[in-house]
Amino acid sequence: MRWETRLLGMVTAVLVVFGIAATYGAASLVTLQGQNAGFGFALRQLSGAALGGILLLLASRLDYHRWRQFAWPLLFLTLVLLLIPLLPFTLAIAPPVNGARRWVDLGLFNFQPSELARMVVVIWCAMLASKKGLQVREFKKGVLPFMVILGLVSVLILLEPNLSMATLVALLGGLVLFTSGAKIGHFLLLGGGGMILVFHQIRDAQYRLARLVTFMNPGDATTDAGFQIKQSLVGIGSGQLFGVGFGEGQQKLGYLPYAYSDFLFSTIGEEWG
Repeated sequence: MRWETRLLGMVTAVLVVFGIAATYGAASLVTLQGQNAGFGFALRQLSGAALGGILLLLASRLDYHRWRQFAWPLLFLTLVLLLIPLLPFTLAIAPPVNGARRWVDLGLFNFQPSELARMVVVIWCAMLASKKGLQVREFKKGVLPFMVILGLVSVLILLEPNLSMATLVALLGGLVLFTSGAKIGHFLLLGGGGMILVFHQIRDAQYRLARLVTFMNPGDATTDAGFQIKQSLVGIGSGQLFGVGFGEGQQKLGYLPYAYSDFLFSTIGEEWG
């Protein structure tokens, strides 16, 4: 094994361990409230990391050329999984969380199909771009097939609803297409249409518009809308240069909502600097 590979593995392992420790420390209030008693929260994260490590080892031993054989089956599987949260009779395994149905409960763990879609879209687009060759510079034979599949996947994710993930998936597919040699003019056309679609999605959903306004001007936003961002900035500022020490942060103790997930960076900044 080359030293670069060993170094990459070591760095990955260190980041995973640090992430588990930081997540568990940030969830201390949730643990104290009994929602994830004892080491349950850390054990769940550790189990996910172990499963990911096994899949990483298996994938690393597979010749990357063989991924082309799995591109279409993986895409079909992803589309089926993306449909599950949208069906009315799947509420038992895909209940709404904060107004959105993005997760599938598999018993031992929850699974977000759109996360799989990110990887599968890259694999499928790379396969098709390799197959198309110079045809990717044509619109009808090159760009249009990508648009159909990327549009289908993005729409299914958008219906959850999850605008940010749908946009990310479309951008990932577009990036693969761009590096394959597609024309700039096609991207300008598609990018303009995509921006118009995103604008309408933000305008038609008040919570998205409120988030955008809060993100652009957190200090000018209303108390409720800007509360989470303001509290995250308080946490980062409290840590100063060297942090207050691991496990000693105060913002995670009920001041900063979702300190163990969406705003974990603030907790890390407060405790580690």
